Amino acid sequence: MSHSANAASSGSPLAAIGLERMDDWPKGAWIAMMIGGFIVFWPLGLAILGYMIWSGKMRGWKNSCRHAGRRHRSRPTGNTAFDAYREETLKRLEEEQHAFEEFLDRLRRAKDEKEFEDFMASRKGPAADSSTSV
Repeated sequence: MSHSANAASSGSPLAAIGLERMDDWPKGAWIAMMIGGFIVFWPLGLAILGYMIWSGKMRGWKNSCRHAGRRHRSRPTGNTAFDAYREETLKRLEEEQHAFEEFLDRLRRAKDEKEFEDFMASRKGPAADSSTSV
């Protein structure tokens, strides 16, 4: 299979013109290229912005995949042993992240309960003193 046939079969518009590696660029490089496109020729910058929105590169700065319940999967390397190791490690890290988030939630809940008890105690303290002195 020729390179052009392989590139066109991947489905990306960049692959169709032989620039499939541009999809792997970090978001900062895309933003810089978009700004440069606006400076040089505003329709070019607009086209780059449109592609970034269409391709999903403009999702939130935070990890939006976590909020959507999906996680980003990298492409297989072709080495099944490494791919299995990577999947196992990612699964373990996700489980640790989930356990840590639960731990943080318990800490926040305990802190909130303590603060609420302190607040209620401070409200009862002066109110009880003022009601007995009247």
